[in-house]
Amino acid sequence: MGAIAHDLRTHPAHLGLGAKAVAQPAFAGMAWYEAYAARTAADGAEGRLVSLYDFTESWASWEMHPAGDEMVICVAGEMTLIQEAADGSTASVTLTAGQYAINTPGVWHTADVDGQATALFITAGQGTQHRPR
Repeated sequence: MGAIAHDLRTHPAHLGLGAKAVAQPAFAGMAWYEAYAARTAADGAEGRLVSLYDFTESWASWEMHPAGDEMVICVAGEMTLIQEAADGSTASVTLTAGQYAINTPGVWHTADVDGQATALFITAGQGTQHRPR
């Protein structure tokens, strides 16, 4: 037993089946996601990755989560979330501290940051795809 403090910026968490919350190893770049997928495969599309990122510039790529929703919560600063639907149309919303938006399955998304922002992500990450911006 015993509580252990973890920093979501370096050690994301996994929310899994059976209402489990599991601390993850230190984030170590894009290869980390592949290992995460293998560790949590048994939870399938119901598993959620919880992570926290600080941004000082706009994202360099788009991403898409086909297996479920992603909740993006701005906790500090300001960021503009840009979503692209299957028909190519785009929509954007500017989030400030305490506001959130939801990326639905299959919607490509990216973000613009002018200054800095911190965001909390709760992601159905199974099958996530990336493409250049």
